[in-house]
Amino acid sequence: MPGRLKYFSAAFFAAALWGFMAIPLREIKAWPAEDILYYRIFASGILIWLFIFIFRRRQLSADLRHVRNLPRSLRKRLMWLTLVASILIVGNWFTFIYAVNHVSIQSAAFAYLVCPLLTTLAGFLILKEDLSIIKKVSIGIAFISVAMLAQGSLYEVSWSVGIASFYALYLVAQRVIQQVDKLTVLAVQLTICSLLILPFLLWQHHPLPLESKFWLNIVVIAIIFTIIPLYMSMYALNGISSSTVGILLYVNPIIAFVVAVVYFHERIYGYQLLAYFVLFVAVFLFNWGTLRKVLHKFA
Repeated sequence: MPGRLKYFSAAFFAAALWGFMAIPLREIKAWPAEDILYYRIFASGILIWLFIFIFRRRQLSADLRHVRNLPRSLRKRLMWLTLVASILIVGNWFTFIYAVNHVSIQSAAFAYLVCPLLTTLAGFLILKEDLSIIKKVSIGIAFISVAMLAQGSLYEVSWSVGIASFYALYLVAQRVIQQVDKLTVLAVQLTICSLLILPFLLWQHHPLPLESKFWLNIVVIAIIFTIIPLYMSMYALNGISSSTVGILLYVNPIIAFVVAVVYFHERIYGYQLLAYFVLFVAVFLFNWGTLRKVLHKFA
């Protein structure tokens, strides 16, 4: 346990940081969601490439050699997967930003509670991965929770499902991209994202934001809520299993719910509490096997 504590802590704090992301996003709520998206992508891309060139040039060289040595068919497959993943992460980031600033923080938090279940379902349907009976049951229970929330607000649930679906499909694409450093992959994806959104940025003719408040929060989002937690998650995988990191990711939506209710004073209704309880039952069942192993390792 003591030897793995630093890796466990890295995974925990990465997830915890993401839980507070609504705070800087709400600080720039006055700006259009698409502008926040565009400049988050540009800032994150520039800063990640700087980080790679300063600290991870050796890994970048290894990745380039690996890609050059791939057969042509596999290189082409990698290119298409990277393009699809880039489009999916743009969709996920935009829906998340819009939901936090114009729907509710709870809708964004709910998305990341249900996302691991949707990711497993997508892996089962697309990649033909095995799905145990208990996981099928837990996914069914999760859909009951979604239906319960939809009875109160179909609009909010639609945004939650949209956010979760984009990210679930992104994770499936990422799962197929193997043997290339995840930070390098993200840097390439953000470069593609920047090229994809550039025509929209030029076409809409929004004036360049000049307020320091906007740029300060964009830089905070890019560094503290994008690069640092991603790097901490990658570092954690050097010492603990991906299943442990996956369990700890649930810290993110739990903190986001607390931030929504305590810091931003969003109302929570009885039907929501019941639906959240049903979803927590689904999440517990879904992760029971992994949770039992994690607890055994750290006992």
